[in-house]
Amino acid sequence: MENLLFLVTLLPVLGSLVQMGIYKKDDELKANLANLFVIVEMVLCVVLFAHMSQNGTLTYTIQYVTGLGLSFKFDGFRALYVLIAAFMWMMTTLFNKEYFHHYKNKTRYIIFNLLTCAGTIGVFLSADLFTTFIYFEMMSIASYVMVAHDETKEALKAAQTYLVVAVFGGMILLMGLFILYTQTNTLVIDELYHAVEHLEDKAMIIASGLCMLVGFGAKAGLYPLHIWLPKAHPVAPAPASALLSGILTKTGVYGMIVISIEIFREDKNWAFMILCFALVTMLLGAILALFSNNLKRTLACSSMSQIGFISVGLAMSILLGHHNALAVRGTILHMVNHSLIKLLLFMVAGVIYMNLHQLELNQIRGFGRKKPLLKYCISVVATPKDTKKFLAAFRKYAPEEYKEIEYIIPTAKSNSADIAFSKGFK
Repeated sequence: MENLLFLVTLLPVLGSLVQMGIYKKDDELKANLANLFVIVEMVLCVVLFAHMSQNGTLTYTIQYVTGLGLSFKFDGFRALYVLIAAFMWMMTTLFNKEYFHHYKNKTRYIIFNLLTCAGTIGVFLSADLFTTFIYFEMMSIASYVMVAHDETKEALKAAQTYLVVAVFGGMILLMGLFILYTQTNTLVIDELYHAVEHLEDKAMIIASGLCMLVGFGAKAGLYPLHIWLPKAHPVAPAPASALLSGILTKTGVYGMIVISIEIFREDKNWAFMILCFALVTMLLGAILALFSNNLKRTLACSSMSQIGFISVGLAMSILLGHHNALAVRGTILHMVNHSLIKLLLFMVAGVIYMNLHQLELNQIRGFGRKKPLLKYCISVVATPKDTKKFLAAFRKYAPEEYKEIEYIIPTAKSNSADIAFSKGFK
């Protein structure tokens, strides 16, 4: 069963190779094969989740790959977000067939979409920061092609901005990993807390953490490296925007969780710094969304604001110390909530664009009249009334320990990358 951990990252790569092999074949065949691969991917993730629920954490290591090897782990928070990632790729890929019906270069999009899927799931499965970095860069480079897919002047310019931020963030992240490995002699996530705890001079660890925060924060859309978000989303195809907003930003959040919980778990100054960046991101994103006249740009700026909210939760998880249960669970719930909401909203934006070829708010006004399903899809994720229903359902069906607020106290035995972030899902 452990071998499946590597297979779920390999399967999308195999799917992209198959697409290359049938590049000149019928578009219908290529779309159906892409659908098949993402459905199988989803099934494998469900099987892994069910097995983990019954038997506990799964781990798998491939030795000697680029020296340090590749390490995977399937537990708690990782399992949850691998499942969400697989679900989002399945839904957007099924939507691709209709959305790209009149597009050129459909096969190119499918190839890089599957490669991005492999990279994203690899990030969430990573058990050490070296594996995280390998898949993180794979995801960043592959997703550039998705942003630039339309090949318009605006799309190419936005994709260039996205690539510059991704490469800059990746290089700074790598620098941080070099410093961290030099100081601790390990990049295994479960070992970082104790490796850092016994160091007397932590100046280099702080430098390493700042470098990694730049790398992961750039992907999350945290201020001031948020600049790619409002530019990339309006020009990218709607299925790509759903993935960029709903799941790719969460890979950055995952990295922020790792370094904050494992390296700076008890550092109030670190948490306060995260809080300051989070508040600016939250407010700036909301202000930009209010002044936007493009539906997808509005959703992109809203995503930026929501990343700010999530980062506030992460900062409070450290600042509250042993009393952080509410902050931790609120952060998890908001991450899941945001991923699924943005999946639906960007697909709705795609439906509007398919019909009107326009996303300016003044131009699409009135499109929802006499379309009850479209109105329901928007209202179910956008109104306080339905949000209350979602929260009520969460409390009804969530694991028992999620219904009561309790203390989450890190111990020597609970030093995984997600500490409390995994507790409710094991």
